[in-house]
Amino acid sequence: MASSSDRNPPPFPASEEPEPELSDMADGDSDEGEDIFVSTSHLASVSRGVSQPEEPADLFNEETTTAKPNGVHSDDDDLFAEAQGDLSSAPSGNSTRKDLSTSAGLPSARSPAALQPTSLEQLEEEEATDSFDVDVAVTNPEKVGDGMNAYVAYKVSTRTSLPMFKSKVFTARRRFSDFLGLYEKLSAKQSLHGCVIPPPPEKSVVGMTKVKVGMDDPSSVEFVEKRRAALERYLQRIVSHPLLLQDPDVREFLEREDLPRAVNTQALSGAGFLKMINKASDAVSKMTIKMNESDTWFEDKFQEVDMEEQQLRKLHAVVDSLVNHRKELCMNTAVFAKSMAMLGNSEDNTALSRALSQLAEVEDKMEQLHQEQAGSDFFIFAELLSDYIRLLGAVRGCFDQRVRVWQRWQEAQSTLQKKREAEAKLLWANKPDKLQQAKEEITEWEAKVTQYERDFDRIGMAVRKEVLRFEKEKAKDFKSQIIKYLEAMLQSQQRLIKFWEAFLPEAKAIA
Repeated sequence: MASSSDRNPPPFPASEEPEPELSDMADGDSDEGEDIFVSTSHLASVSRGVSQPEEPADLFNEETTTAKPNGVHSDDDDLFAEAQGDLSSAPSGNSTRKDLSTSAGLPSARSPAALQPTSLEQLEEEEATDSFDVDVAVTNPEKVGDGMNAYVAYKVSTRTSLPMFKSKVFTARRRFSDFLGLYEKLSAKQSLHGCVIPPPPEKSVVGMTKVKVGMDDPSSVEFVEKRRAALERYLQRIVSHPLLLQDPDVREFLEREDLPRAVNTQALSGAGFLKMINKASDAVSKMTIKMNESDTWFEDKFQEVDMEEQQLRKLHAVVDSLVNHRKELCMNTAVFAKSMAMLGNSEDNTALSRALSQLAEVEDKMEQLHQEQAGSDFFIFAELLSDYIRLLGAVRGCFDQRVRVWQRWQEAQSTLQKKREAEAKLLWANKPDKLQQAKEEITEWEAKVTQYERDFDRIGMAVRKEVLRFEKEKAKDFKSQIIKYLEAMLQSQQRLIKFWEAFLPEAKAIA
């Protein structure tokens, strides 16, 4: 896919009163990636979903920011201040806040639901012209150290032709905590702006303890392979994201030989990650000012995400049961094959003895087949479900972040109202010495209200685009993995038929 600096957000029809430019949402937070939402198009106010003020026209002019040759802005660049437009004066006599739910009902306004197909079309057009020439693989897990201080290092190999990287082919050794550290850095910057950050695989104290005790144990080998595959999928999702790919921390993770040791990563995966998401959701639910969502698109999508997460959890539990069933079937088949071989050895009838021995060999082959099927159930299907359960949690986090930005805007409005009331009291009490300071405070909070409103508009557009992108990637992933799973099952059944066809003449030859 192409550089995100060349991309425009999905076209939204302009309402009667376009909104102003959007600037940095996270005060004091520097953003080291490139803003994929900078556009020369006019954004409609339908992304807000709550009451808003009348805004001047010409949201964005055709001004562009100066980027580095590799397409990534410096640390001093402001993510949300990249689109600077000339604001015309607001219409007179209409400075009060307007209700989006009322304006959405006007003939000229289009509902968010009507905008979704257009947005998806735009997203498909962008992906058709964009190209992500980055191939990342995680291989060669190697145990480093002895005893309880041991850890597993993975070889991260990258092949690319993008000019932002120093070379076309490079490798680095990374431990599990490095992957968690990368997630921590990306979350601190990008999640504040409504970006869906792929979560890392879960921690497992039991699994890692077994690895530290004995790397050659079958359960340890299975655990390391499971984690290696999960880490590879985690990195592949990051480098396929147009914004995350250009983050300097991602490039440093892939290119730099030695990284500083990541700390405070205990809560960034597994149960800790889920607790973090739930804690954020609880914080949103406990807000003093409740958000009355009037944008049906966000309301519907949030319900869809919540329902889909519940269904995926149920399906994941069933698939886990299926994997355990195949493993149990594998062990029972091995016992059956051994017993059949012993019976064949004790049989006096030559033809029957040979047939029983052949049957034992077939059962041995079936044991291997059941083992492969269990692996297919797990690595192809169960892990896909597990990944998307965590990804849906990240999507819910984006919705919660939008609500928090709205909360900050509403709190600023409340503070501004109190400042104006204080000014009125000073005027009534005839205290000119404090009046100037009150006016300055009102001016300051008016600017904050305007800024926070723009932040809310911007994160609404960002979350909308991220959700549409997530849905498209999810459909592609499920299609690919389901086809892969069915092909593996078909191949397994074909091999099973050949085993029984080869044994049938032996059974008929029994005299």
